[in-house]
Amino acid sequence: MGPQPSSPDPALRNLDALLPDLTSLYKDIHSHPELSMQETRTAGLAAERLRAAGYEVTTGVGNTGVVGLLRNGDGPTVMLRADMDALPIKEATGLDYASTATATDREGQTVPVSHMCGHDMHVTWLAGATKLLAEARSSWRGTLMAVFQPAEETGEGARAMIQDGLFTRFPKPDVILGQHVMVGPAGTVAGRVGPITSAADSLQIRLFGRGAHGSMPQASIDPVVMAASTVMRLQTVVSREIAAAEAAVVTVGVLQAGTKENVIPDEAIIKLNVRTFDAGVRTRVLAAIERIVNAEAAASGAPRPPEITPLDSYPLNVNNAEATKRVGDAFRGYFGSHHVHETGPAPASEDFGSFGSEWKVPSVFWFVGGTDPEIYAKAKKENRINELPVNHSPKFAPVLDPTLRIGVETLVVATRAWLKA
Repeated sequence: MGPQPSSPDPALRNLDALLPDLTSLYKDIHSHPELSMQETRTAGLAAERLRAAGYEVTTGVGNTGVVGLLRNGDGPTVMLRADMDALPIKEATGLDYASTATATDREGQTVPVSHMCGHDMHVTWLAGATKLLAEARSSWRGTLMAVFQPAEETGEGARAMIQDGLFTRFPKPDVILGQHVMVGPAGTVAGRVGPITSAADSLQIRLFGRGAHGSMPQASIDPVVMAASTVMRLQTVVSREIAAAEAAVVTVGVLQAGTKENVIPDEAIIKLNVRTFDAGVRTRVLAAIERIVNAEAAASGAPRPPEITPLDSYPLNVNNAEATKRVGDAFRGYFGSHHVHETGPAPASEDFGSFGSEWKVPSVFWFVGGTDPEIYAKAKKENRINELPVNHSPKFAPVLDPTLRIGVETLVVATRAWLKA
């Protein structure tokens, strides 16, 4: 059972009647996931709903992005954002509406596709909130701007929309609002002032050696040993170069070298991911990685320096203090304090932060719990919260009731903190 609002908003009067339709929309999107920059069907559904609700709709912004504008007299402009893309993961939830979809990725490979990060929920929330706010336009004045964004999972969607003229083709908002379904009791909302999700940097490191027969290692400069030493030394970046009061994550997710057990290869590939919550820490961590990679190659007598190639990056997502307080006060007033929590910064990353930081507009991002409250309480009591399926798990499946309702309510309530009669 979700929280019981103490002061129903006029824009939420029709929510109960809308929930069956939103449930159908959610299951439809969940069953038809699309990879980053391939979200044509999802974008079409979003555009169709916005048009039906009376919005001016622009499609194809940043490839597949959709922007809807509802101009309703003089007043603030509020931008609401939802991301649309799914992941190349085979779903294992066992749901009767589970995805069985496959798609061709950018490398030409056929991959399974599923909404294992909850972006299907985000699209549904925004579709519901925009409809309800349009129906209740007599109770507010201003402009509502709905943004359905592609390619959050690859860190390029916000950037693509910005480069396609988002800042020049549409009115500048007074505030930008966004949310994400996460592990946590359904019916709860969590946020904070300041950094809310981390900056992220992914790198590919190509180490060069000299190949030889496996029986004659003296004739080689072994890139496998070079890579192994590099991976181990990289573990000291966080443990020995970052203060205990600071935070960083350095994870090596890919280590590739050779194809046969008795052949020493010419080169090795390392791919790693960095998460930080402070610009100074990020600079130090990236510099340490470069120093270690080059030093290990030099120590091995590598014939040429390593190649370090950036793969993708996400900005630090920082919640504006004044706007976050306004959203938090609105949530507490509507849901009650028991359902609104302070959270620490999440090590996950989001390109949502690009909109506010580059448009110089206050932004607020928060988390909505999607875990069955009884299951969460039991896991917490047994100290097994880390065993619950998290975002990007093949078994990640937000419980629909009350998650669908709460996410629509949060968007409406936060929006109404700015858009009033």
